[in-house]
Amino acid sequence: MKSIDFGPLARREMRLAELAKAQNVDREKLIEATNEMIDLMLQLIQDAVDEDVVFTPEDPEAEDPFAENPEDVHVGWTLGHIIAHVTASSEETCAQAAELARGVEVCGRSRYEVPWREIRTVDDVVHRLEESRRIRLAYLNAWPDQPHLERVYTPYRSPHNCITRVLAGLFHDYSHLEQIKDVMQQARAARS
Repeated sequence: MKSIDFGPLARREMRLAELAKAQNVDREKLIEATNEMIDLMLQLIQDAVDEDVVFTPEDPEAEDPFAENPEDVHVGWTLGHIIAHVTASSEETCAQAAELARGVEVCGRSRYEVPWREIRTVDDVVHRLEESRRIRLAYLNAWPDQPHLERVYTPYRSPHNCITRVLAGLFHDYSHLEQIKDVMQQARAARS
């Protein structure tokens, strides 16, 4: 990505707040990175066909402790599943960031995940990504001109302000890019 280099996070050389400071991340850069991330995911699936969306890849490391069906805990994620998951996560972080930016306390989760089994075609994937872009940008555009950077939310170990909350969602997207590439590669091989 051009706007934000997630390499230092992936290599565990920096934490979110350090990355935000080192790369001068602000709302405008988050908007740019959001557009880049959606564009990158669309590029990764540009030659997909409908059967690729529901293709179940081999994934010996698959483990989804939150799977609704116990039989799905160790099943590789379809492209539709990955897209449902990453878009829900980033929409949630953007929603929480909008609250923080406005000086409002975050009072828990703000997450809705489209049922992944409903994402069955390439058109469904593209629609979900474009819808997510619109939702994320709407939350980023809800920030006041002077965001409350001092307001924090601590979902895990370290506190997040509005900037690092969005960065967390974008980094989560980034962490699934190789998975998308792998699923597409396996799906193409299965087709040929």
